[in-house]
Amino acid sequence: MTRPAMIPIGLPALERPPALQNLLVMKFGGTSMGSAERMRVAAGIISAEQKKRPLLVVVSAMSKVTDLLLETLKRAEVGDRSSVDRSIRTLLERHLEACRDLFSNGSARQHQIAATESVESLVAEFQRIANGILMLGERPPRSVDEALAVGERLSAALLAGYLESAGIPSRAVSAADVIVTDAVFGNASPQMDPTRLKCTERIVPLLEDGIVPVVTGFNGATPDGRPTTLGRGGSDFSASILAACLDARELWIWTDVDGIMTADPRLVSDAAVLDQVTYAEAAELAYNGAKVLHPRTLAPLVEKQIPVWSKNSFAPHKPGTRIVGHFDEPKGARAVTSMSNVALISMEPVNAVLSGTKLMARALDALALANVEILVFTSSSYRQSFCLLVRKHDLEAALEALESNLSIELAHGYLKPIEVDENVGLLAVVGEGMRGTPGLAGRVFTAISREQINIIAIAQGSSEITIGIVVRLDGLERAVRAVHEECQLGKPHIAATLS
Repeated sequence: MTRPAMIPIGLPALERPPALQNLLVMKFGGTSMGSAERMRVAAGIISAEQKKRPLLVVVSAMSKVTDLLLETLKRAEVGDRSSVDRSIRTLLERHLEACRDLFSNGSARQHQIAATESVESLVAEFQRIANGILMLGERPPRSVDEALAVGERLSAALLAGYLESAGIPSRAVSAADVIVTDAVFGNASPQMDPTRLKCTERIVPLLEDGIVPVVTGFNGATPDGRPTTLGRGGSDFSASILAACLDARELWIWTDVDGIMTADPRLVSDAAVLDQVTYAEAAELAYNGAKVLHPRTLAPLVEKQIPVWSKNSFAPHKPGTRIVGHFDEPKGARAVTSMSNVALISMEPVNAVLSGTKLMARALDALALANVEILVFTSSSYRQSFCLLVRKHDLEAALEALESNLSIELAHGYLKPIEVDENVGLLAVVGEGMRGTPGLAGRVFTAISREQINIIAIAQGSSEITIGIVVRLDGLERAVRAVHEECQLGKPHIAATLS
């Protein structure tokens, strides 16, 4: 399995400006920004914390808005003007409705006017890009990234305006002016040193003046100013980048669940909230399908050991889950997660003429160039066949890359036709306490076999933090429940002590 590299980042403690002492970064997700009511709740949380310490806020687009923007651009690409116009009206009206609701108090009239003008201007900007795609008949990646960032910019404008109307000094900030990335449009990676300098120039002065910056999540820009995005769900990642570069004391991520759970509660009735997990466990759970965090969120925080809290904005009194570098956790598994929207690609040389090792190397290289993430990779020792698991939305790009790179071998029959199985799912058992625990893997496999579920592939890295198991899709949910019960993951336990 591929993993993001850890990058040295953050301001040395001796260089930290006074305005950054005890800095808290808070990120609010799409459901936490989903309506005027939810924004008022977020503002209440912000107000309570802003009285205690300096605060930076990162926001997602309102729930479902990014999907609306993306679908609008797709309709524009095929020339469906009526659908584009209808979607833009929906986008405008939803945010104007939130604006009217937020500033319903007569004394906030000037703030309502300013917020309304911001909403209309940003929607007009999106419309300009959509109209350009209508004329071109294609969606340039740079234009898509610029357009999709409008959702977060709308949220930031509304929340910052409301905070101002409530007497909390605030400023909407586009992350394109702060987070510097490479030019991989749609899934960019941060350049940490330039981002730290931008933070010093643009964010620190606001904090020194007692202003709460409301920064857009999900987006950034290349060093020469071309708009980029960090991948779907990348607002978490934005928050961790800023927390690392500003040497924050803590990062709080507000979602619509109580924290990181032992399993998906929709699948397992007795799933429980974990009071704390390690960075590695949280990253593995996110990577393998848990919806609480963006998979790359934690990488920037590891070196500075900045703790993260996953909290529920719908129940802010609940403690949530704390994510830290290390604690004395119990032996065994901590959680089980699953992914259903995956596909298994299998490849096999016809005979020993074609080196299996070279074939694997070329396949992996082709997928890396296509920016396709591999979830599971397994191989046989003699026949040199191998299989790899990818997300379904990456399947087309993966097959194009493999078939192009291995076209000669396929054409001349040295390589059997590439096989694809979409009727599979991934189950992942995660826990740092699994390291060296005798018999755990056997218990997991036995629990699955008791449900008459066939295991197709198995992958376990040398770290022993995760066991990845590929099964038939129709048995995935039963397998999750069986493993959760076998490992007694929902049972109460004595809370571990931080070391």
